Amino acid sequence: MNRVPYLGAFAALALTLLSGCNLQHGQPSQGAETPAPSEVLDFKTLYAQNCAGCHGAEGRGGAAIALADPVYLAIADNTAIHKVIANGVHGTSMPAFAQNAGGMLSDKQIDVITSGIRSAWSRPETLNGTNPPSYVATSTGNAHQGEMVFQKYCQSCHGPGGQGGAKGSAITNDSFLALVSDQELRTIVITGRPELGAPDWRGNVPGKPMSDQEITDVVTWLASRRVQNPGQPYTASNYAQH
Repeated sequence: MNRVPYLGAFAALALTLLSGCNLQHGQPSQGAETPAPSEVLDFKTLYAQNCAGCHGAEGRGGAAIALADPVYLAIADNTAIHKVIANGVHGTSMPAFAQNAGGMLSDKQIDVITSGIRSAWSRPETLNGTNPPSYVATSTGNAHQGEMVFQKYCQSCHGPGGQGGAKGSAITNDSFLALVSDQELRTIVITGRPELGAPDWRGNVPGKPMSDQEITDVVTWLASRRVQNPGQPYTASNYAQH
């Protein structure tokens, strides 16, 4: 009877058992551990878990603006994007994600999201040959002038007084204005909503891009239409009487 095959099988089994002895009982094998949430540094994972619900899968837009918009990424620098992610926007639907502001993300994770958005979706040449408006307002707006700017550039889609039209939604609606900041209004006027077919500041009137001051003025007018307590059926005096 040939013992060699049996000896070979026994040796292989012994090596397998010995190799298993290097692991403590009940401990996972090396590399099998699930990282803690604060240790996740993969952009796609962080974006999917924290941003996609509002800004859409792959940054294509949803309840909030599309982040995969080269025009937006051409006017908003990393500092501005990082600040919004970290601190949120008070009084709007954009929450703070930084741990020191009550969120769940570390500063390093916010850096990963910020740089990932730009590296994945920006096209630096997008605004070559143009004179884009400033991301933030650099002058004081005039609401009266802004109403005339609205009539010239926006009314054809959003209807008289911004109450909505055949091509665009109502943008002086109490609920809408309660959910957006002045800066977000400015961003939308500049970048448009390409995922919804809304043009950027160059496309409202063919051949006549909006000037920086016109953008500031129309945002001032829109902001002037914002009410203090949207959706509240009674005034303070009404409440006092009931």
